[in-house]
Amino acid sequence: MKNTIKETQTYIHSHGMPTKGKILMVASSPTISKQTGWPIGFWAAELTHPLHVFQEAGYEVELASTEGGKVEMDSYSDPTDASGYAAHDVVSLGYLQLDWFNTMLENTQELSKVDQNDYDAIFLVGGQGPMYTYRGNEALENLFTAFYETGKPSAVVCHATTLLLEAKTSMGNLIVDDKTWTGFSDAEEDYADKAVGQKIQPYRIEEEARKISNTNFKVAAPFSSYAIADGNLITGQQQNSGSAAARLVVEQLDG
Repeated sequence: MKNTIKETQTYIHSHGMPTKGKILMVASSPTISKQTGWPIGFWAAELTHPLHVFQEAGYEVELASTEGGKVEMDSYSDPTDASGYAAHDVVSLGYLQLDWFNTMLENTQELSKVDQNDYDAIFLVGGQGPMYTYRGNEALENLFTAFYETGKPSAVVCHATTLLLEAKTSMGNLIVDDKTWTGFSDAEEDYADKAVGQKIQPYRIEEEARKISNTNFKVAAPFSSYAIADGNLITGQQQNSGSAAARLVVEQLDG
């Protein structure tokens, strides 16, 4: 037993059922887009929809972020935002009514304080922030690789898949070598750019992924629910794929 004191907060699972285990979710800390000048963070549905799947399946969830402390959702993903873009997202709206959920968003763990041995799976939440806070983040790459190499379900959705453009195994190979995976597509970037009238992202996941040899990057129809499990690497295409990716995590944990 370690001779240190560790305090953390665990959030409830479904209907009082006995817990099956614990899943770590990771979100981007707030930052500013160098492309648009917008304040950016995580996409709400990519946290709340998988969270709902995990809790309904009987798993506890803890939330970490790239810097710890408070995290903030991308404004367009907030169901209460004046834009109305995500007004249909009743799952996120429901969670926002819960005190414990808002407390969770205010008090995330720092990556440096996370011990992968405490968890059964990892799930990286996407959004606009990860394009700046995930790629090249050595601490996050190392943490994700630790989960992956111990055979635990290791999931990434939407723009969080930027991590997989560079994340390597302990042997020095890209995690995505010989893997089939997905992420935010060029067609979806085209749609988003046209909707706001400017280029949103500093680079594109699909464009960069297709430059990598010895990997198979696949996308489905724009904004359809699409997730892939290749071994214990699980990827989801975009914000509508979070639940599908989470179900693949649960299937592996329950299998």
